[in-house]
Amino acid sequence: MEQYIIKGGNPLVGEVEIGGAKNAALGILAAAIMTDETVLIDNMPDVNDTNVMLEAIAGIGATVQRVDRHTVKINGSTIRDLNIEYDYIKKIRASYYLLGALLGKYRRAEVALPGGCNIGSRPIDQHLKGFRALGADVDIERGKIVAEADHLRGTHLYFDVVTVGATINVMMAAAMADGVTIMENVAKEPHVVDVANFLNSMGANIRGAGTDVIRIRGVRSLHKTEYSIIPDQIEAGTFMFAAAVTRGDVTVKNVIPKHLDATISKLIDIGCEIQESDDAVRVVANKRLHCTHVKTLPYPGYPTDMQPQIGVALALAKGTSTITESIFENRFKYLDELARMGANIKIEGNSATIEGVKKFSGARISALDLRAGAALCIAGLATDGITIIDDIKYIQRGYERFEEKLQSLGGVIERVASEKEIQKFRLKVS
Repeated sequence: MEQYIIKGGNPLVGEVEIGGAKNAALGILAAAIMTDETVLIDNMPDVNDTNVMLEAIAGIGATVQRVDRHTVKINGSTIRDLNIEYDYIKKIRASYYLLGALLGKYRRAEVALPGGCNIGSRPIDQHLKGFRALGADVDIERGKIVAEADHLRGTHLYFDVVTVGATINVMMAAAMADGVTIMENVAKEPHVVDVANFLNSMGANIRGAGTDVIRIRGVRSLHKTEYSIIPDQIEAGTFMFAAAVTRGDVTVKNVIPKHLDATISKLIDIGCEIQESDDAVRVVANKRLHCTHVKTLPYPGYPTDMQPQIGVALALAKGTSTITESIFENRFKYLDELARMGANIKIEGNSATIEGVKKFSGARISALDLRAGAALCIAGLATDGITIIDDIKYIQRGYERFEEKLQSLGGVIERVASEKEIQKFRLKVS
């Protein structure tokens, strides 16, 4: 099993190119099967999650052609199966987007109940509520969600909670329903807007994405398109905090700075210098960070996917900080790993109190989920020793060429697969 081994102590300096947004790509790839014409998608991140989604799409018969590492052509006219097997859904939770796509196009879909990262309960009740409001019969049978409808009809739907997954899933189904659908209390994340824009480029009629209310006038069919996925604001934020934690100077390129407002605000709070341009953000940290308080919220609030990264920064900051996690109840698991590196943290319910320490020490730790794994790599870069991170498969789900990008900034990190390789690394850096 592969691991990362890291020698800390080097400030990260330089420029790093940010790839396409994984969370947008997953919804867009699912939506691409909703037309019988060929769709071309570029700026697609080449990560495990998108590759599994493409396997799932090919698995039901759609034609998938990889033009290059970041470009794919998809044609849904050859789909022969409306059943998404558990082998795909257990690897990436977002495979459930095929439920909305298939239901919208074919009026039937079967998708295994989802798995994903162990960051807490992520119920799908709002997805099912939305499909039923559109007129579908939805049942759970033998571990599968089975949805079917003679026809889908527009509806007025209010989500009980703000949910990205249900907003995207129901939006896809409603795009091909009869009449007008109004969805209220929807998620406003940039990747929701990107999926809506992609559907519109195929001929859908969706208005209001990015606001509290989305209005959809259903269309009978969708057509071919060429579309470029937005940059990944979570990857960008990860490298921005890597600069902060290592007291570095990093410019993230190919970003939309507006999508990073909440992250930028907190970096300024803890003492970083920020310079923005049209498609880049520079982060300079030339002194010890200082404490702040943060609460995760739906967009445009501080994102839960950036909580572990700021947690690492605050564990090194001067003073006492607090983090309140309002989205996922199990997102503090990484703090136990951070404590093994010397962090001083107390957790009570959905809040963590962090007393900053001057430095971390190297340790052997585990990546418990995607974002926590990346954050722990950042922590390893800030130690005065060697850190080994197990279970890096989680990191590979959502970060492309992660260690290579860190290496390009001066980080000493390698991917290894044996104790022999670990010993070789130790000798090289000693």
